[in-house]
Amino acid sequence: MRYPVVLICGTALALSACAAGPDYRAPGGASLGVPSAYATRQGAALSEAELAAWWRRFNDPVLDALIDKAIAGNLDIAQASARLDQSREALRQAGASFLPSISASGSGGRNFREGTTGFQTDGNGNVIGGSSGGSSNQYSGNLRASWEIDLFGRIRRSVEASRADVAASGYSLANVQVAIIGETVRNYVIVRLAQERLVIAREQLATAQDNFDIARWRVEAGLVSTLDQEQARTQLAQQAAAIPNLETSLANALNRLAVLTGEAPGEATRALQTVAPVPQPPADIATGIPADTLRQRPDVLQAERALAGATARIGVAESALYPQLSLSGSLSTTAVTLGSLGDIITGSLFGNLTQLIFDGGLTASRVRAQEAAAREAFSAYRSTVLTAIEDVENALVADRTARERVIQLTIALDAARNSAILARSQYQAGLTDFQTLLSAEQSLLSARDGLATAKADQVQAVAQLYGALGGGWQTTNATNGSSE
Repeated sequence: MRYPVVLICGTALALSACAAGPDYRAPGGASLGVPSAYATRQGAALSEAELAAWWRRFNDPVLDALIDKAIAGNLDIAQASARLDQSREALRQAGASFLPSISASGSGGRNFREGTTGFQTDGNGNVIGGSSGGSSNQYSGNLRASWEIDLFGRIRRSVEASRADVAASGYSLANVQVAIIGETVRNYVIVRLAQERLVIAREQLATAQDNFDIARWRVEAGLVSTLDQEQARTQLAQQAAAIPNLETSLANALNRLAVLTGEAPGEATRALQTVAPVPQPPADIATGIPADTLRQRPDVLQAERALAGATARIGVAESALYPQLSLSGSLSTTAVTLGSLGDIITGSLFGNLTQLIFDGGLTASRVRAQEAAAREAFSAYRSTVLTAIEDVENALVADRTARERVIQLTIALDAARNSAILARSQYQAGLTDFQTLLSAEQSLLSARDGLATAKADQVQAVAQLYGALGGGWQTTNATNGSSE
């Protein structure tokens, strides 16, 4: 009996070296359309440590603490982490199919029999023949085992797909973290910009009040008509009306920061209500080449792992077209006492070989469907790659134009400030009309507000560029795809 079993097992081991479906090979840069360099800027690649904590280059301890808090407490990151744990358990479940499944059962009971049959009695009424009621115990134990031998790699391909899913979930978590860091920086800059614009608006409101007082005095002195006073009153009211919108923007950004850190709005961001300037961005950023970005971007890596998983599932579907071999066996024993339960043991061992003959093309259709899914995954991967390159190019342009705007608006602010000083002194001396003063004050307000916004846009562009380069997740262990 053992020779057929040995033959089956030997044949199974030889065939198990084969696996249905294509072996995965990561697509090369040429097939993905990756250029050799960025069109906007060339430069050396950032170090991994610098890219992993890029926001620290802003030298803002408040921002550093806020991002640390967001990474630890953000609920989107917590959800992505839970999804990663689920995929790791799915990998363990897939790997368990390599091993036999063993189950045991036992039972115990008592049989009862009542009454007497065929009895005889003597003259004194005593039973001298037949049988009377009685009872007996019965115990049994069973051990069953089954094992699917992975002849054509169904289990192997399933594990391969699950391992790719784990890695994809890890990169998904990393991608969420990158997004949360970027959003935290963006809202922090909005807070600081809103605070700076509020300072400008309130200072300009005080200037508008002075202009109104001057115009009213000149009207009362009979030097000008009431037109100057009404124009000054209009300017004062419009400037006052701008402040609530800025306060709303500030409150919204503070509330958003609280939620990003996993807390309710209110007390969580109270410390941020102290006015502070917009952080200063680094002077320059090394971008490296597009191939570097593809190795750094978690969304690109996630798409590549999704393609690997889809390719492995072709083999899972295709293995159903080939024979499937399984072994099953059992051991059992029965006794009337617990002590004798192991005296007599019976067992069995069976091999089961099945081959699909006809299913109306169902299995073949599943293979073709999975092949189409793999083609879809490749297109999604290529699209993600091109989008990543697009993001970097757009961020480089945004950074360059923001820096140029800061330079020009700095010049404009200096000129507008001088014009406003001259216009005010000339109006007080009666050498010009109020419309000239009003125009100069509006130009000064526009220049101050524009420069503050341009500086904030420059910080946002730098944050956008770091995010496009894939910074912010390199020090995490989220992408560990191994299973214990």
